Amino acid sequence: MEGRRRLATLQRHLSPRECVSGHSNPLDAYRRLARFPTEEMSRFIVGADIHEFKQHVWSTLSDDVLFTRPERELTMDDMRHVAFMQFKRVAEYEFLTEREMAAQPLKARALNNCLGAYDWSLAVIYSLQAGPFRRTIMGSGTKRHDTFVERAHHCEIIGSFALTELSHGSNTKEMQTTATYDPATQEFVLNTPDIEATKWWIGNAAQIATHTISYAQLYTSDGVCHGLHMFVVQLRDTKDLTPLPGVLVGDLGKKLGLNGLGNGFIAFDHVRIPRENLLNRVADVTPDGRYVTAVKDPSKRFGQSLGNLSSGRVGITGICVVNLWSSISIAVRYSAVRHQFGPEGGSEMPIIEYPLQQWRLFPYLAAAYVLEYFSQTLFLDFVKFWIAKRFGDMEDRIDEFGREVHALSCAGKPLTGWMARDCIQECREACGGHGFLAVNGLGKLRNDHDPNLTYEGDNNVLLQQTSNYLLAVFADYKKGKSVSSPLHSVDVINDMRIILSKRFCASDVESCCKPEVPLDAFKWLLCYLLQASHAKIEKAVQSGKDSFSARNDSQPYYCRSLALAYIQCVALQNWFDVCAADSTPLSLKPVLIQLGCLYGLWSLEKELATLYQGGFCYHGSDSKLIRDSILHICSQLKGDAVSLADAIAPPDHILNSPIGSSDGQVYKRMYSAVVTGPNSLQRPSWWREVTEYPVIGSLRSGKD
Repeated sequence: MEGRRRLATLQRHLSPRECVSGHSNPLDAYRRLARFPTEEMSRFIVGADIHEFKQHVWSTLSDDVLFTRPERELTMDDMRHVAFMQFKRVAEYEFLTEREMAAQPLKARALNNCLGAYDWSLAVIYSLQAGPFRRTIMGSGTKRHDTFVERAHHCEIIGSFALTELSHGSNTKEMQTTATYDPATQEFVLNTPDIEATKWWIGNAAQIATHTISYAQLYTSDGVCHGLHMFVVQLRDTKDLTPLPGVLVGDLGKKLGLNGLGNGFIAFDHVRIPRENLLNRVADVTPDGRYVTAVKDPSKRFGQSLGNLSSGRVGITGICVVNLWSSISIAVRYSAVRHQFGPEGGSEMPIIEYPLQQWRLFPYLAAAYVLEYFSQTLFLDFVKFWIAKRFGDMEDRIDEFGREVHALSCAGKPLTGWMARDCIQECREACGGHGFLAVNGLGKLRNDHDPNLTYEGDNNVLLQQTSNYLLAVFADYKKGKSVSSPLHSVDVINDMRIILSKRFCASDVESCCKPEVPLDAFKWLLCYLLQASHAKIEKAVQSGKDSFSARNDSQPYYCRSLALAYIQCVALQNWFDVCAADSTPLSLKPVLIQLGCLYGLWSLEKELATLYQGGFCYHGSDSKLIRDSILHICSQLKGDAVSLADAIAPPDHILNSPIGSSDGQVYKRMYSAVVTGPNSLQRPSWWREVTEYPVIGSLRSGKD
C-alpha cells in the first residue's frame, strides 16, 4: 500500500514525456546569439564526411537494445561481459571496411572516438584489436603474418599488446623478457626470467586475449642480444580460453576506473613459438640462426620501433579530446540553464553570465577545438609514417620520421591528457553539487580518463623523450646544420636568433587578441627554453656530472617546460594555419580565431614567470594586458558558447548526462533519473538496525 502511494505521488510530479517535450528549451535563447551556423561548425571541425559517419555510428548504437544504458550499477564481471558483447556487435556492424579505412583513415579515429564517447572500456577493447595488435602486425610484419591479421579481423583471435613489465614501463630498452632462437627446432623460446619481467597492465589479457604481441630481447644462439623485437605469441586456446602450457596469464583486478576492460599480467616459462612469429619487416633471423637486417644502426632500428609505440599515444590524444568535448559540453549547457543570484530586486541570472564562470570554462572550450585539430593532424602524421614504413617510402629518412612522430606523440599525450584532466575537474566543480552526482556523468568521465595520464608512458617521463629529441636537433643546429625535419615541427629553430630578439609588443587588448601574439610568444618560449636547457646541461657536465645526471637535474623548469612549449607551438601553428586557409568558411573564421587566441593567451599566462625571466615581457603592464585580453575574449564568446558546445557534443544518449542534455530540461531529467533509479524509494535491507537503538556509553572503558 505504501509503495503504491509513493508511486502515485511520483507520477503526479513527473511523467516521462515531461522530460522530453512540452517545455521550451532554455538553451535556445543562447543558441540564437551565436555568430555562426552550428551545423556548419560541427561539420567543419571534423570534416563533413566524418560528421555524417559519426552520426551514423551513434544513431546505430542508439537503436540497438544492447547499447541501452543499464538501470543498475553493474558488477565488474557484468561490465566486462557487456563490453565484450558490445565489441562483438560493433564487429558485426562493420562500420568500416579495410578499403574504406584506407581511403579515409580519419574514419578509423572517428569510430574509436564514437565508441569511447559511449563507453571507453568498449572503445579500448575495440582499438586494441584493430590498432596495437592488428595494425602493428600489418606495419611491422610481412606476408607470412597475414593469417594473424585475417583471423583478428574476423575476431577468431583476440589480441593484446605486451610491452610494459612489472618493473619497467617508459624505459622500453630495459625490458627483461627474452626470446632466444633455437636453430635446432627453428623456434624462439620466450622466457620471463623473474617476476619483475612479468608483462603487466596488458589490456584484454585478463580474460579474453588469445594472442599478444610481446616485446622481448632477441638473442641468437651465439648469445648476442640484438635488442627489443616483437613476437606474436598465443596465450590461450581459441576454443575454451585455457592458457597454453608455459603461459601464466591472469587478471590484475579492479581499477579506479575503466573496469569494463580487463587488464592482465603475462609470464612465459620457456614458451616455444615458430621462427616465423617474429615480426620481421626491419630485421629477421634465418633458419640457421643468423641475424639479418637492412638497418645496420641499432639506434635507427630502435627509432623505427619508436614509431610503432607512438600508435597508442597518438590514439590517447584523441581519447583525451573526446573527454574534453564531453565534459565541457555538460558544464556549458548546465551553466546556461542554472540560475543563481542576480542584481537586487531583479531576476536570478544564468551562471554563464558571470565572468568568473566564463573564465573557468571558456578556455577549456577553446582547448577542445584547438586540440581536436592538433589530434587530427598528429593522427594523419602517424598514418603517413605507418604507410611509409610498410611500403618502403622515404627509406633514407624513415628513422628520422619515426623519431619526430615519437617526439610529437610523447608531448601530445601529456598536453591533451592534463588538459582533459583539469577540464573534467573544473567542470565538476563548476556544476556545483550536481556535478558530484554520479548520474550526471562527470565522475565516470574523471575515473575513466585517469589512466590516460599513465598508460603508454607516464606523462612526465614521456616529456623527457621529447626534450631529448629537441636537444639532439639543437646540437646539430649548433654545428651549423640546417634544421629540416620530415614534418617540419622543429624547423622554427632555424630562425632562433631572430625569434629571440623579439619582445612582447601588444599595446592594447585589440592588438593582443591577434594570432601572432600567442604564436610569436610560444616560438620565443621554445627557443629560449631550448637554449637554456642546453646551457644548463652543458654546465652540469662541465662541473663533473655524467650526462644522465645532468639531464635528470635539468628537467624541472627547463627540459619539461621545453617539451610542452614545443607541442604548444605545434598545436597553435596548426590551428592558426587552418584559420587562415582559403577553404575555411568565412562565417566561422572570426570565432575560430578567437578560440585560438583565447587558448593561446590562456596557456601563455601560465608561462609569465619565464617570459619575464627571459626578458620577452619587460613592462609590468604586459601581464595585465594578457589577462585583460583573456577576459575580453571570454565575454565575446558568451553568446557563442552553447552553440560551440552543441557543435562538438555527442547526442544525449551517448553523453548520458541529465545536466548536459541538449533540451535544457536538466532538473526534470535529473529528478527522473534519481527517483526512478533502483531502490530509490525503498527502505534499506538493514532497516531494522536503524530501529534498534544503541545503549550510549555501554562500551566506554574506565567507567566510574
